[in-house]
Amino acid sequence: MKETRYNPQEIEPKWQQRWREADLFKCREDKTKEKFYCLEFFPYPSGDGLSVGHCRNYIPTDVICRYKRMRGFEVLHPMGWDAFGLPAENEAIKKKSHPSKTVPLYVANYKRQMNMVGLSYDWSREINSSTPEYYRWTQWIFLLLYKRGLAYRASAPVNWCPSCGTVLANEEVEGGKCWRCGSDAEKRNLPQWFFRITAYADRLADDLDLIDWPESIKTMQRNWIGRSEGVEFEMKIAGHDASMRVFTTRVDTVFGMSFAVLAPEHPLVDVITTPDKKSEVEAYVQKARMTSEIDRLSTERERDGVFTGAYAINPMNGEKVPVFIADYVLLTYGTGAIMAVPAHDTRDFDFAKRYNLPMPVVIAPDGWDGKPLSEAYVGVGTMVNSGQFNGLNSEIGAKKIAEYMTEKGIGQVKVNYRLRDWLISRQRYWGAPIPIVYCGQCGEVPVPESMLPVELPYVEHYQPSGTGESPLATIPEFVYTECPTCGGPAKRETDTMGGFACSSWYFLRYASPHCDYAPFEKDAVSYWLPVDLYVGGAEHAVMHLLYARFWTKVLHDAGLVPFVEPFQVLRNQGMVLAPDPRHKGVWVKMSKSKGNVVTPDEVVARYGADSLRVYELFVAPLDDSIQWSEEGINGMYRFLSRVWRLVEDYRKNYYKSWRDNISSARNETSESRALSRKTHQTLAKVTEDIETLQFNTAAAALMELTNEIYKYVQTVKIDGKSPVLSEALELLLLMLSPMAPHICDELWNKLGHEGFMLNLAWPDFDPEVAKADEITIVIQVNGKVRDKLTVPADTDAKTIEQLGLNSEKVRSIIEGKQIRKVIVVPGKLVNIVVAEQ
Repeated sequence: MKETRYNPQEIEPKWQQRWREADLFKCREDKTKEKFYCLEFFPYPSGDGLSVGHCRNYIPTDVICRYKRMRGFEVLHPMGWDAFGLPAENEAIKKKSHPSKTVPLYVANYKRQMNMVGLSYDWSREINSSTPEYYRWTQWIFLLLYKRGLAYRASAPVNWCPSCGTVLANEEVEGGKCWRCGSDAEKRNLPQWFFRITAYADRLADDLDLIDWPESIKTMQRNWIGRSEGVEFEMKIAGHDASMRVFTTRVDTVFGMSFAVLAPEHPLVDVITTPDKKSEVEAYVQKARMTSEIDRLSTERERDGVFTGAYAINPMNGEKVPVFIADYVLLTYGTGAIMAVPAHDTRDFDFAKRYNLPMPVVIAPDGWDGKPLSEAYVGVGTMVNSGQFNGLNSEIGAKKIAEYMTEKGIGQVKVNYRLRDWLISRQRYWGAPIPIVYCGQCGEVPVPESMLPVELPYVEHYQPSGTGESPLATIPEFVYTECPTCGGPAKRETDTMGGFACSSWYFLRYASPHCDYAPFEKDAVSYWLPVDLYVGGAEHAVMHLLYARFWTKVLHDAGLVPFVEPFQVLRNQGMVLAPDPRHKGVWVKMSKSKGNVVTPDEVVARYGADSLRVYELFVAPLDDSIQWSEEGINGMYRFLSRVWRLVEDYRKNYYKSWRDNISSARNETSESRALSRKTHQTLAKVTEDIETLQFNTAAAALMELTNEIYKYVQTVKIDGKSPVLSEALELLLLMLSPMAPHICDELWNKLGHEGFMLNLAWPDFDPEVAKADEITIVIQVNGKVRDKLTVPADTDAKTIEQLGLNSEKVRSIIEGKQIRKVIVVPGKLVNIVVAEQ
């Protein structure tokens, strides 16, 4: 028999073609089966194509989907394109082309690369958010929100990116810069469309308890929602008719107020600022407009502000306190005004220290000596210097003061949120048009559902105007229309929706992607949703993930879906890092700008797709970032070559009916028992590891099994057909097939089988066979390892305890000491606890 060399460049295209011809990955939608819906974050296709960093997401999900199918699940594993929005438009501008031309090219390249890596997508369900067939239903959901009072237009100070020429949502400003292009964001007042996500703030926070997500992501969402309970009360401005309302979560400290602070954008600033402070205040306001909310709230920045020259009156004691403006107070949170209590708030303490303001103590910590505090005390204590509330525990005092303020009409108990309504307007071309027209007679009119989609017209020059208007405003054929209500002349809304609108419901569309009478078929969504496993990067914690949850809850309230959370389980994949060419020894995320991108094309050309797949799985746990290693890829190629040679060399000893006499064959020699035991132990481990997404340890276990099989064939003389070797080879390929499907299908055929391993049932391990003959027991004294004993696997706990006590190494240590207790962990250890002398 002629030996052939492992040649992935030859076998992988062959099997990919066979998979396509057999339509192997098409979801058959057999609703008698238990379903498994697995999804990766909606990718936007860029001109750069995929990098091996993207594969860190796609390959693990492909493994779990192949595995679940072999376990008998009906698996939905779709793919589509987040093709509308800033990324696609900016890419087209850069290429001096048109997004309607570049997007299809980039999509085709992404699909080619995904198929090249062997990803098992059902392409019959492919969707593209920039097609009228899709965004018709994005507009339909907009109208649903509008009818339910959850979409509205209002003038507001917004984040403006001068480079992208559009408004940005708060979540899209990172470090004061545009999330997409990195330009400094500015503040402008413009009429904009918003979604009233704040109406769902409580449910968005509370329902995080219903889902299996990383705690870090839940915490980020809770912090972004920022629910806080407190008291809102009024403070009159001395010498003015005006007053300011402040919100505080620490009303127990109200007697310690030594100044008050307004947000720089607060309308009261112009009213109360004294003439001698006007120029200084205006300069500060302008500076604040150039600073993002995230930067303004950063705990690492030094607090600064400007005195307005005005004073507010504390309603609880009548004292005047100076009013400052400072950018750490936001107009968008609470009332845009705070009382400042430096002795009991770290932020206020730093500010007061800088401007030499009083710091009266009103909550005494235990043992307080009456002297000024060296740092803010923010804990619970006894109220002092607080009038009639002196001597109360501060938590009780807070309730008493809240009751007093309510009774006297000074203030009221309130819940506030950091979350702001979702700004959806974009003054850009490449997006779903907002389905609203403006009529002189009827005012704001929603486009009837029967007239959807409002199609995006093709225009040659679509670049941002820079004036704050959308490029669509310059197209008369688009702008001027008839009012759907009265038939009179009307103008269309020319803003488009931000790309996050399209990605807030795409996971629903996959259930019935060709439905032409609704965004989705209710029966299909009821069967497939919610998504069982959602995998993507943590960077979308307060954008896409929050928005998708919001839309799902709205659709649930409208009776369209039977669930309130779209993604039951969420997992984040780690990044793939590569050396920074400009900084020796520094590892950074792969990016084209840094010139350190490695593409799957170059890896597949040299080592094959299966080597790339196994490397991405083996190198680290799913959520860990990894350092890209060419040597690591080469190591996986060598491993697969060993598997190839093993099957090639010993397929003559394989036979399909090995199950007929495997039981007796296992017991012929100790080597046979050992190999069968290792095979079933590996099957148990790989099964559990794939279920729990521990792909790295599953891959490692398969490497260990391969070594054991080699050891077996080198130790045992094999003549003719071998049931034990046949079992080991077959189960090795079955376990490896979700990870390295090309080589496994090829070797499966070489063993004399037909078809695809994906259509086979995942094997069950035999616990009796997997049970070890002998186990190693660790003997500890007071937690320190003192000996190790090898005992029969069925040794009972009492015998193990006695063996541990009788160990010579242990006896020399415990002799003459009092044994307080002996802890036996069956199958693992004995810990003898003795009294120290």
